[in-house]
Amino acid sequence: MTREELISRIKETSYLEGDFTLRSGKKSKYYLDKYLFETHPDILKALGEEFAKYATDDVTLIAGAELGGVALAAATSIETSKKWIIIRNSKKDYGTSNMVEGVIEKNDVVLLVEDIATTGGQVLEAAKMIRDLGATVKKIVSVIDRKQGASENIAEAGFEFDSIMTKKDLGITD
Repeated sequence: MTREELISRIKETSYLEGDFTLRSGKKSKYYLDKYLFETHPDILKALGEEFAKYATDDVTLIAGAELGGVALAAATSIETSKKWIIIRNSKKDYGTSNMVEGVIEKNDVVLLVEDIATTGGQVLEAAKMIRDLGATVKKIVSVIDRKQGASENIAEAGFEFDSIMTKKDLGITD
């Protein structure tokens, strides 16, 4: 799938108009429903291929924050043949009670994949957890940057950021 086809598929499957409150608390007249695009195998495969372009030779691990980053990390792992982990939003009260599912080592170099970046709050929490565990976050890459502060907030926290597309690529001009 070409980049243009991917952009078109994401917009046609996930773009909704209305009155929405985002995770960041911001109000929006549009919503990009990540679950609507992540649950299409052709889109998920294409996103795995796009994220794989950021998995340089020094990257040893792919990470995704629950819930939206899980399928993306898995698709990227399949494409790159690199191990992957899930960063939980909160500790579960049963089983192992881990905040990280999978194995992360102190010297791992991690590509952290994200679905939609608004302010970067959730992905920054995940990046800080990875760093606190002694690993290095090589780069944070999102599917879509809404251009509402994520890039600036992530850079200010000391991490590199990129996105596969922005709201402008999707024809959203709000």
